[in-house]
Amino acid sequence: MLEDEFYDIIKKARTGLGLDPNQVAKDSGLSTPALRELEAGQRAPTRAEVHALAAALRLDGAKLAAIACDGWHPRHPIAHTVQDVITIHGDIGGYAVKGYLYHDPATRHAVLIDTGYNPEAVLRAIEEHRLTLTAICLTHGHADHAGGIDTILARHPAPVYIGEGDWALLGWKPPTALRTFAREGDTLQVGGKEIRLMTTPGHTPGGVCYQADEYVFVGDTLFAGSIGRANPSTLYPIHLESVRKRVLTLPETLILFPGHGPSTTVREEKEHNPFG
Repeated sequence: MLEDEFYDIIKKARTGLGLDPNQVAKDSGLSTPALRELEAGQRAPTRAEVHALAAALRLDGAKLAAIACDGWHPRHPIAHTVQDVITIHGDIGGYAVKGYLYHDPATRHAVLIDTGYNPEAVLRAIEEHRLTLTAICLTHGHADHAGGIDTILARHPAPVYIGEGDWALLGWKPPTALRTFAREGDTLQVGGKEIRLMTTPGHTPGGVCYQADEYVFVGDTLFAGSIGRANPSTLYPIHLESVRKRVLTLPETLILFPGHGPSTTVREEKEHNPFG
């Protein structure tokens, strides 16, 4: 199941562009009540409505129609990652979220990318797989991705990587001695493996993605078929630039692990993400 449905996508685009519903309705040839009905997810759109709204919202109409009308869903490459990626499932108020433990099977050294708002599951996975936690890498500072780092650090003190622009977003801040502000192109070792840091502002001011081998942990920078909501909405143009010029210019075979929804690939997002 995709993280975002049609109504989520058009609301994110309209809000990001700073457009009033009346203006979007006028530009797309819909009535304002019809637009509000679609944004509330009260009915499925027609293909003509999808294309009209895509044009008004500067989205790719064919890609949006594939999601809204044709039931597009990415293939799940998760089977290829069982040896070195462990998914942490959590939820915040019933809203599902994911974190990931990326590790070197040879050394059992591991890095946690986001907490999944489930520190207990993180600690269990570290123990069950006999891992040594060497770093915590936060894609951004929102609670559903960073909540619980205090619990994890109490058992496994490790450096915490975060974009400097997101430091203020943390509800609990790790000691300064454990804090490392992520910089573009920085790398860190995980046993014999290497992770490269990519700054991708937009969902938040200090968003970061982490590339390791054939994987990219993208947080809320990108979802399968969508993107996270720009916070604040004035970051929307920067967010689009991060998606289009940073993530979608990576090798097409790379597997993308978002903070919500299914995994996907660069190729599938280039072909199907209406924001791309």
